[in-house]
Amino acid sequence: MRDDLSPTARALLAFESIQDRPGITGAELAARLGVTDRAARRYVGILREAGIPIESLSGPYGGYRVGRGARLAPLMFSTPEALGLVMAVLQGWHGAADGDHPVATALGKIVRVLPASSAAPVEAIRRVNAQNPGDAAASPDPQLTAALAQACESRQQLRILYRARDMVLDPWAVVVRHGRWYLLCWSQTARARRVLRLDRVEQAEPTGRSFDPPADLDPVQEVENHLADGWTHEAEVRFEVPISLAAQCVPRALGRLTEDGDGCALRGSTDNAVWYAAQLAATELPFVVLQGDAVRAEVKLLAERLTRAAAGRADRADRSRGGPRTGC
Repeated sequence: MRDDLSPTARALLAFESIQDRPGITGAELAARLGVTDRAARRYVGILREAGIPIESLSGPYGGYRVGRGARLAPLMFSTPEALGLVMAVLQGWHGAADGDHPVATALGKIVRVLPASSAAPVEAIRRVNAQNPGDAAASPDPQLTAALAQACESRQQLRILYRARDMVLDPWAVVVRHGRWYLLCWSQTARARRVLRLDRVEQAEPTGRSFDPPADLDPVQEVENHLADGWTHEAEVRFEVPISLAAQCVPRALGRLTEDGDGCALRGSTDNAVWYAAQLAATELPFVVLQGDAVRAEVKLLAERLTRAAAGRADRADRSRGGPRTGC
């Protein structure tokens, strides 16, 4: 630590240390700043005078930490932390880079304070992601999403406007799958279980009533089962292994697994039988297609193609099967 740092600089370093290590003791803080314990306390006092809520607790598990205040305390990120945060956000955000959406404005603030060497690649990636405006509409409103998540936790019934329709529902869980946000709920209006896309919820308000969700609810499994149903090509597959093993290898997006004697059965549907057949083969489990002509035909074609590949030969039909249908 340099000896010529100003009190302001040391106060900011103290703040960074407290943010990095919540619960840091006075002695540890003084050691990191290269000052006495008394001086470290003085720098904490400077932060408090600036309105930053620094809490201190005594005892073996005490120390300094940033508390909650009337306004958001400044956040200090290292360059790797800022880059990691930006990259994580960009994985699920494809909106305009310079729009007024909270995600876009927050990203802009982070990028603006990054060193030039770090900001340049992040800006490039952000512009590339922004070239896919079709996914922007799938980004739900952050405040509305938070309200729905809190209603799930507090078990508060809601009245929502969903695609211009009024619904009363018991919100069970918010689930993020395949880049989209879903609300798993019980619709009092339809008297049925529903999976709703959050980006299609226009408003929500509590009804004042509470509810109890199912005791054995598996939200992720329920949403995956929903996403696997209702597509063009139905399929029923039997795996010659126990369901406990199949559950580890079979993607949930393929459908619902149920016990079937000493093996298990998979029931699902797909719009892309080529992809479905490839996913079945990728499990490396012994299986039989019981129903689903489209999937059965694609499994047969895949087997023939792999046989030719193993024999060191291929034909034009193999090469022509690339492209959007296979997801290549």
